Amino acid sequence: MPSFDIASKVDLQVLDNAINTVKKEISTRFDFKDSMVKIDLNKKDYILHLEVDSDMKMKQVIDVVISRSMKQGIEASAFDFSKDAYPSGKTVKKEVSVRNGLKQDDAKKLVKLIKESGLKVQAAIMDDIIRVTAKKIDDLQDVIALTKTSDLGLPLQFINMKS
Repeated sequence: MPSFDIASKVDLQVLDNAINTVKKEISTRFDFKDSMVKIDLNKKDYILHLEVDSDMKMKQVIDVVISRSMKQGIEASAFDFSKDAYPSGKTVKKEVSVRNGLKQDDAKKLVKLIKESGLKVQAAIMDDIIRVTAKKIDDLQDVIALTKTSDLGLPLQFINMKS
């Protein structure tokens, strides 16, 4: 039976390359001249630490992070900017977590969406991926189209297509 997996993963090397290009761009920009900007990536926990002089510069750094990451192939929804920036002395700090893997409640929402669509497929949660199987490949393609058009706020990849 044909099947494929739905995953939400960020390649660590691509993320590291994107952060390095952000650092390089910020170091050459005129509006960041003589200002303190610190960008660190915790590769183990997938957390990005940002530290700048002001809130306005924090917004600019976030814009650069999003644009450079999208050019590297990482969706903007992979970053969780929900935590507010907090002042620390003369600087403003912010922790940005990078979503890696489907959380259990997100996976349940996705399976529910697939089952409510009425397509003749079976969806099963396997750790941090969802395996979708069907009798026809056309049904699997319909599931891919359904998940792309629904607004879940998750960066999804469709991997391991087997016929």
